[in-house]
Amino acid sequence: MSDYLQVSTAAESREAAVALARSAVGARLAGNAQVIGPVISVFWHLGNQGEGEEWQVLLNTTASRYQALERHLLTHHPWQKPQIIATAIVAGSAACLEWIKASTDDAAPGT
Repeated sequence: MSDYLQVSTAAESREAAVALARSAVGARLAGNAQVIGPVISVFWHLGNQGEGEEWQVLLNTTASRYQALERHLLTHHPWQKPQIIATAIVAGSAACLEWIKASTDDAAPGT
C-alpha cells in the first residue's frame, strides 16, 4: 500500500464541501483539500437511478491518517452514507509528499 492517499467525497453544496475540507485540514487529517464543482453525478439510490449536482472534495493525506480522516468525514458529512474513496498516490514530487506528511503530523506547528 502507498504511504500517501488521495481521498475523495462529495457534498450537495459548495458550502458543505468547503466545511468538510476546512475541518479535515484544520484537524491535520489532510495536508490540503480541493473543492471542485459543481459536478454532475449519476447514481443508484433507494432502487432508483438519480442525477444531481454535487461538489467534489479531494483530500491528500498519509495512509497512517486515513482511518482518522474517514471517521472525521463520516462524523461531519451532511449525508448519512457518503461516498468516501481512497486512491493510492503512486508517485509525486519528494517535496510535495514530504509536505503532506509534515502537514498531517498533529504535533507539527503550521507549515
